[in-house]
Amino acid sequence: MTHPAAPARLAGRREWIAFTVLVLPLLLVSMDVSVLYFAIPAITRELDPSASQQLWIFDSYAFALSGLLITMGSLGDRIGRRKLLLIGAAAFGLASVAAGYAGSAEMLIAARVLLGVGGATLMPSTLALVRNLFQDDGQRGRAIALWSGAMTAGIALGSVMSGVMLNHFWWGSVFLINVPAMLLLLALVPLLVPEFKDPAPGRFDLVSVPLSVAAVLPVVYGLKEIAAEGFEPLHGACIAVGLAFGYLFVRRQRIREDAMVPRALFRGRAFGTGIGLNTVAAFAIMGSAYFTTQYLQSVLGMGTLEAALWSLAPSIPIGAAAPISATLARTTDRAHVIAGGFVLAAAGFGVVSLVGTDSLWLALTGAGVLGCGIVTVMSLVSDMALAAAPAEKAGSAASLLETGQEFGGALGMALLGSLGTAVYRDDLAGAEPAARETLGGAVATAGQLGGEAGGALLALAREAFVHGMRYAAWGGAALLLVAAGAALVLLRGVGSPSAAAESADRERTPVG
Repeated sequence: MTHPAAPARLAGRREWIAFTVLVLPLLLVSMDVSVLYFAIPAITRELDPSASQQLWIFDSYAFALSGLLITMGSLGDRIGRRKLLLIGAAAFGLASVAAGYAGSAEMLIAARVLLGVGGATLMPSTLALVRNLFQDDGQRGRAIALWSGAMTAGIALGSVMSGVMLNHFWWGSVFLINVPAMLLLLALVPLLVPEFKDPAPGRFDLVSVPLSVAAVLPVVYGLKEIAAEGFEPLHGACIAVGLAFGYLFVRRQRIREDAMVPRALFRGRAFGTGIGLNTVAAFAIMGSAYFTTQYLQSVLGMGTLEAALWSLAPSIPIGAAAPISATLARTTDRAHVIAGGFVLAAAGFGVVSLVGTDSLWLALTGAGVLGCGIVTVMSLVSDMALAAAPAEKAGSAASLLETGQEFGGALGMALLGSLGTAVYRDDLAGAEPAARETLGGAVATAGQLGGEAGGALLALAREAFVHGMRYAAWGGAALLLVAAGAALVLLRGVGSPSAAAESADRERTPVG
């Protein structure tokens, strides 16, 4: 006789308070991606870094974060997600103090690496704990929707918070704001968040750790360099090396019983499809941000703080998109809602393609529409993928989702950025080399020329940038429409999150 499944336990006030505490490190980790935008001039004056050191001050955090996500997600499943979260919070707080009082560029780079290591423990731990705290489908969907919105908001808030702090304090204050939040986290998490871990994790595969890092870092590095400098053979070689190590990593996971990435995660379509669609969504949002930031500053001529404040305007509708999509997914086929999110995001790219050289509100509208669609997709596919994973493997599942986001974001900036840059350089074929290289170079060259010649060059460069942005928007819209069709096809017949979770639970070996 088959007995009906017992209803999932509803989360109460304690779980929602715990969730609020868990959102705190997520905000700080995502803010640290953009917190240096305003601080770098002051850092340059105080620490006198070389050009290479300045780049590493920016990038070392993201590289350490992306390279260690898979490792930390698997480690959290083994030692406990709450324990790893507390270790990461302590490391993040100490690294923040080291960064705030760094006396040299080398010390600041080292502190940024440690911040990335701490961030790599915090991100998968928080998302996995959300999966464990909320067993009811509707509650978990709302929680992950809010989690996705907080992550998006943190990136936008980082640059604004940096500007506000630097108006009153020295550059190190942009790091020290992390410390009180981490202390609060260390005090409240043991009281509010229960421990969750895999009861039978098996041995930790140490060989897979360097393989996973060697697979992720060269690819992310190569893509970021292509976005910044254009394609060079060295950048292509880095990506090829990373893909080769990725092949070795995947092969090892397929043949070992104690694999860092459990094969059980991919037994159904929901998890793999969720990671793929989430990667496409990250591609779109970061590719769009690559142009929006430059448009506000170099085309419209805004200062950095003014541009950062204006960029917060789309956050209002974007913040409402995730909860609305979670509500729709409870009454409508989730495949249709996800496909609709991609179509909405493609419409946002369509609005961006209409932007001229003096179209502030049109640009912000396009960014807002695109962001609403992308947050809809990210929140739903994250919930779907996590629900399809066995509860004891939630850390590994969360880390794979977030690693896919890192890949997608880097790829979006590289490919859409390269497309826009190619159009820009073609339009400025007869200009001086510095002006033809980037819009920032054109602004600097126009300032040196001055007069009518400088004004004419600046106008031409701005038109060329907007022209390139249009091509990138068309390319992004086409990709998102393909993703919408893929969502309808690949998610057809995929069960509800609860059904996927029950199936995954039946597949795992019971622990006595």
